[in-house]
Amino acid sequence: MSIHARWKTRLHLVVIVTLLLSLLQASAQVPGDSPSIYQRGEATIAARDGVQLHTVIFAPGNQQGPLPFLLLRTPYGVDQTPPPDKSIYLKDLAAEGYIFVFQDIRGRYKSEGTFEMQRFSRDRRNPKSIDESTDTYDTIEWLLENVPQNNRKVGMLGISYSGWLTVMATLEPHPALKAASEQATPADMFLGDDFHHNGAFRLSYGFEYAFMEEASKVDTLFPFGVYDTYEWYLRLGPLSNVNKKYFHGKLPTWNDFVNHPNYDEFWLKQSLPYRLDAPTVPIMHVAGWWDQEDLYGPMKAYEVLEKKDSNHLNYFVAGPWNHGGWGRGDGRTLGRISFDTATSVTYRETIQAPWFAYWLKGKGKGNFPEAVTFQTGSNIWKTYDEWPPRKDVFPGRLYFHTDGKLSFEPPQAARSSAFDSYVSDPAHPVPYRSRPIEKTYGPGSRWYTWLTEDQRFVHNRPDVLSWETEPLKGDVTVTGSILAHLFASTTGTDSDWIVKLIDVYPEDYPKDPKMGGYQLMIADEVFRGRFRKSFGKPEPIKSGEVNEYVIDLRNNDHTFLKGHKIMVQVQSTWFPIIDRNPQKYVDNIFLAKDSDFQSATQRVFRTSQYPSHIALPIVNKQ
Repeated sequence: MSIHARWKTRLHLVVIVTLLLSLLQASAQVPGDSPSIYQRGEATIAARDGVQLHTVIFAPGNQQGPLPFLLLRTPYGVDQTPPPDKSIYLKDLAAEGYIFVFQDIRGRYKSEGTFEMQRFSRDRRNPKSIDESTDTYDTIEWLLENVPQNNRKVGMLGISYSGWLTVMATLEPHPALKAASEQATPADMFLGDDFHHNGAFRLSYGFEYAFMEEASKVDTLFPFGVYDTYEWYLRLGPLSNVNKKYFHGKLPTWNDFVNHPNYDEFWLKQSLPYRLDAPTVPIMHVAGWWDQEDLYGPMKAYEVLEKKDSNHLNYFVAGPWNHGGWGRGDGRTLGRISFDTATSVTYRETIQAPWFAYWLKGKGKGNFPEAVTFQTGSNIWKTYDEWPPRKDVFPGRLYFHTDGKLSFEPPQAARSSAFDSYVSDPAHPVPYRSRPIEKTYGPGSRWYTWLTEDQRFVHNRPDVLSWETEPLKGDVTVTGSILAHLFASTTGTDSDWIVKLIDVYPEDYPKDPKMGGYQLMIADEVFRGRFRKSFGKPEPIKSGEVNEYVIDLRNNDHTFLKGHKIMVQVQSTWFPIIDRNPQKYVDNIFLAKDSDFQSATQRVFRTSQYPSHIALPIVNKQ
């Protein structure tokens, strides 16, 4: 008997056993909760190198004819996956009718093999080499031959790591792969996603995620022993203490952080721009404006593929969500921010479901817009022929002025003394969200909504600068790429610069009085000064020298409403989401000593020669 035949027999046996169990469970259903129409089966699928991949398959019990597959691969375990018609994320797809397949990637949970974080693409000259793309190819091949009543078409989707795995499947796609939707994929772990932003290390996330994924084959939280991790990370001291006291060189990803402090071949080959060329299958990229993990990724993936999208296969969607927020809840609110409509429901019902129905079943006309975004502030859905749009969008500049003023008028002062300053002390870093700062994925963690947190908790700190406009006399809509141009100096020889663009609500806000004066971050980013000329070849900053830092605050679509104010905040620490810069140049911050950390005086200039400002793409209302 062939290996495919053996696994086919095993699959059918498991389906029969599962059906018997489901009949027993049906009698214990909670009143009003109808049983799933999907039947669960399991299979172990052999990749081309013999590694066995644990797979869960759900097929409709009332299936009348051939159906397409929807495949989701993950490092987070599939055993507890609910039936798709009981999943908020998938129920609209389940109502349409698909065979759903969920798989543990190699080295995780019940799949064999060795796990590698964002495994490099294989050497295609070696026919025996493997990567996530070949594992997906082999899985699809097995499904087509072993699962009855399929129409030989496959779609893939997934959020975060599963989104990245979806992109990997398109590198060497199986001919049956007809549609893919990557959602919140990381694209570059040094420049803009989970582990670094512009070279600044995302300490709390990188430390906790590396431990969670690599300390065990199943997800495990680091035992901090304190509730407020701000205190723990501060007591940790320099990053050189991590391996010395805790990881002892046993976590590959942490060792990669230490061994690759600059943008070298390791980070380049891991990135999507290095791996992607032209779209190979129709692909829809999905992003959340307040994604605390991977806003950069789907935007960059779309941007890279769009350059060679001659067949109109590349599409972009963004909404008012945190990481994966479109896949849970109704999307009416995020934190304390209300959007007046069920944005996640709209996405799942009117965007995601029709997308797959067209490509996998031929339903509908397929005339999808190039880009669909939810414009926050005005709280309306928008469609565009390109992203970011250029039609009716004009450049605007918000300049920093004396006395904390922000204005579209450029500064007139020519004096080099026209600046604002603060002392940045690594021993007393600015928290990135209000304390206590719980474990990233621990019970009660507010990690998921920190980007919408009211920034008044740091406003008027002596180490945070603020500038704001007068109340707006009319709506100001910003659609597209936002750039900060910061002219700044430091008394140190290295420095981080954090810039935040903020929507300040009116003090008198009858719609929701508790939101009066709320400071909502719309865009934000950090830049590590040593990388101002090159991410691959860092240089010390000359003490006292004025440098221009151009900081990409990413794309957005937001309306600052009449009566609101626009604010910009600048600071140099954002702890512990960003590790502490010693502010003294060292070759490798991961190997820095306690004695390397020093206070520095930071100056932000606002003169005609050094006009610090935010460049905004402003929509012209006609």
